[in-house]
Amino acid sequence: MKLTEEERKALIALKVQKSHDTFMEAEGISKLKFWNAVANRLYYACYYITSALLLKYSYSAQSHKGVISLLGLHFIQKGVLSRDSGKTYSRLFEMRQTGDYDDLFNLSEEDVLPLISAAEEYLNEVLKLIENND
Repeated sequence: MKLTEEERKALIALKVQKSHDTFMEAEGISKLKFWNAVANRLYYACYYITSALLLKYSYSAQSHKGVISLLGLHFIQKGVLSRDSGKTYSRLFEMRQTGDYDDLFNLSEEDVLPLISAAEEYLNEVLKLIENND
């Protein structure tokens, strides 16, 4: 189904807002020290805004790994986003996978806490690209 330009812009705005809200959830959960949940919410905050970025440029992914691949191909490799941003997003994906699916492993404060500020930087960097009117 093809979106109208108005629908596409509205969906991008919703994804950006969802990203912001999800990041705020991560910050709140961090105060409770549930590190697996914090990693999950940080990842999803980045996922939602990355999905908005891809939608802005009419790229479509069918999976989380597809989003990572398209981000790398169209934004990291071309120098539009920093390599550090790409590493942050990939690291959050790995941590979310571990925290959500590995029953024998729990993420620690040392694993997750530094990624809160890294995720915030990522969100800000991607938001600038979304807001760019090129």
